[in-house]
Amino acid sequence: MKQFLALTAAAALATAGAQTTTTTVNAIPVTPISTGLSGVELGLTGGYAGGLSGAVFVHVPNVSGPFGVKAEASYARVSGTGAINTSDDLIVLDADRSGSRTVFALDGTYALGQVAPGTNSLVYAGGRYGLFRSVEDYGEGLSNTYSTNAFGVGAGVMLSYALGGGLSLVGDLGIDQFFRSTITQTTVRVDRTDVDTITTNDGSYDAISNRFVRPGTVFKARIGIKTGF
Repeated sequence: MKQFLALTAAAALATAGAQTTTTTVNAIPVTPISTGLSGVELGLTGGYAGGLSGAVFVHVPNVSGPFGVKAEASYARVSGTGAINTSDDLIVLDADRSGSRTVFALDGTYALGQVAPGTNSLVYAGGRYGLFRSVEDYGEGLSNTYSTNAFGVGAGVMLSYALGGGLSLVGDLGIDQFFRSTITQTTVRVDRTDVDTITTNDGSYDAISNRFVRPGTVFKARIGIKTGF
């Protein structure tokens, strides 16, 4: 995740650096090499996205007119029935159930302009890549772990209200849809560890996917801050 954020920041800075302006010297158009970090936005939000969630994003607006690019990485923790569905298995009620959801997003953005004095808005849409994991831990070294990596798509709207000093309050409402993907089940027993791979066309896939609360449609609502350069 740290490598992703580093690459994201580097890409954003490179894009911003590539934006140029044209001036005139003695009636001759002159284009400087770059305008530095002008326009790049860094943000941090927190709230709900299938669980308590936090996200960091880099946004380069106005890459071409009102169109921009936004990269984001988010992380959410889930527990209980948010991680393992127990509706059809009473035995698992004694287990410690937990999970995590890490999502990387790359979106195109479109600036809508001001919707109220001091309040700007944009819409975004793009691709998603999620890393999902849930564990039912019975103690004494006994556990089941389910994991999957899934592609998806998403869209949403962001509102920002200028606070001054280069800071803005940000609200983010959106929806993501993740596609079915292969699930890996790791069962740890006293004497051995079994690893099973359940593909999407496997006869047991629906049952395993129901037990392992793997995100499908995820609604998100976050609030935070951003700063621009």
